[in-house]
Amino acid sequence: MKIHEYQAKQILLKYGVPVQNGIPIKDISEFDAALSTLQSHGINQFVVKSQIHAGGRGKGKVYNPNNREELILDGGVKFTTDAVKAKEYAEKILGNLLVTHQTGEEGKLVQTLFITEGLDYTHEFYIGILLDRTVGKNVIMASTEGGVEIEKVAAETPEKIIKEWIDPNIGLQPFQIRRLAFGLGLEGEVFKNFVPFIKTLYKAYEESDASLIEINPMAILNDKKIVALDAKMTLDDNAMFRHKDYPELRDTNEEDPLEVEASKYNLNYVKLDGNVGCMVNGAGLAMATMDIIKLAGGDPANFLDVGGGASKETVENGFRIILSDPNVKAILVNIFGGIVRCDRVAGGIIEAAKNINIQVPIVVRLAGTNADIARKMLDESGLAIIAAEGFKDAAEKITQVLSN
Repeated sequence: MKIHEYQAKQILLKYGVPVQNGIPIKDISEFDAALSTLQSHGINQFVVKSQIHAGGRGKGKVYNPNNREELILDGGVKFTTDAVKAKEYAEKILGNLLVTHQTGEEGKLVQTLFITEGLDYTHEFYIGILLDRTVGKNVIMASTEGGVEIEKVAAETPEKIIKEWIDPNIGLQPFQIRRLAFGLGLEGEVFKNFVPFIKTLYKAYEESDASLIEINPMAILNDKKIVALDAKMTLDDNAMFRHKDYPELRDTNEEDPLEVEASKYNLNYVKLDGNVGCMVNGAGLAMATMDIIKLAGGDPANFLDVGGGASKETVENGFRIILSDPNVKAILVNIFGGIVRCDRVAGGIIEAAKNINIQVPIVVRLAGTNADIARKMLDESGLAIIAAEGFKDAAEKITQVLSN
C-alpha cells in the first residue's frame, strides 16, 4: 500500500528519523492556521508540496482539470519566503490536476497539500531501502545523485549507486553504515550524524513492515545535520494485521477505481494498456498468461487474479471489473483447477456470461481436476465461448478473434 509523503514522515518521526516540520491540509480554509503554526515555531521559509502517489512532483505541471489546455503553474512543489506567495501557490495547486512523468498525461487531482518548513542545505543524497528478491535480503542503496530519479541514475551512471545487502540473521552492521558513508564521501560531523540516521531509518523500515522507503533527497543542512526532505514509503499489505492503524492511511482517491472495486471482492486487479482482458487464478499464472499473450502478438489489458477458490461469485465479479474497461475487446480465462474443480469454474463462467450479457469474445483454457467435464459444459452452453486445449492454443485463439 502506497502512502503520502506526510504520512511517511509521521511514521519515520516515531522512530526518530529527522524530518521537516509540516502540516497537511485538505482545504484551502485550513492554510492560514497551518502557516500560523509553522510561524509560531520560528519558521519563515515555506514549501508547498502537492501530495499524490507519484514522483516528479517538483517538475510537474498543474492544469485546470476542466480545461487541460489551461496551464496554472509550473511545478507541484514550490518554495517561498513570502507567506502571501505560499498561499497563492496553495490555491493554484490544491484541487487542480498535476501531471508528472509518472502520472502520465491523465495526471492526478491534488486533494492534499503538505505545508512544510523550507530548509537551507548544502548537499543532496539518495537513500533507498527495499527487499532484493534475487538474493532474499534487504538492500540499502545510496547515491550522491540526490534529487534525481534513481531510475535515471541506474540507467545512465549505475556506478554512482552504492549497495549494502543486510544479512537477516545478524541485521544491519556498523561497518556497513560506515561503508555507505565512505562511499558518499561523508566526513567529520556529517559522517557522525549519518550513522544514527541510517540506523533509525533501517529500524523504521523493518518495524513498520515497509516494502520500500526512499529518501530523495536526504539533505545535509548548513549546520551539518541530516534531514529527510522527502519520503516515499510503501507498506506491506500482508502485515496489516500487525498495524491496525494502517488501513486508515489508504487513499483510495489515488488508486485506480477498478482496483479499488476489485479489492472489495478480494480480487487482485491491475489495469494495463492493452485490449485483452485476463482472468486467472494465481499470480504466477497471471504473469505467464500475460507473457504468452504478448508472444502471440496480443496486448494484455489487465492483471486479474481471482485466487485459488475461483467461485461463481468471484468469476462473475471478475468479469464485471474486466468489462468496466472500455479498451477490452476480448477476454482470456486461464484457470488451473487444483484447489477448485474446473467444472465449478465452468459453471461460474456460464452463469456470469448469462447474467452480464458479455458482448466480447471469450477464450477459455481450463486445466486440472474435471477439465474434460468443464470443456463439455462450455461446448453445450450455447454461449459464444471458445474452448482452448492448452496455453499456446489459448493465446493464438485470443489473437485470432481480435483480428477478425
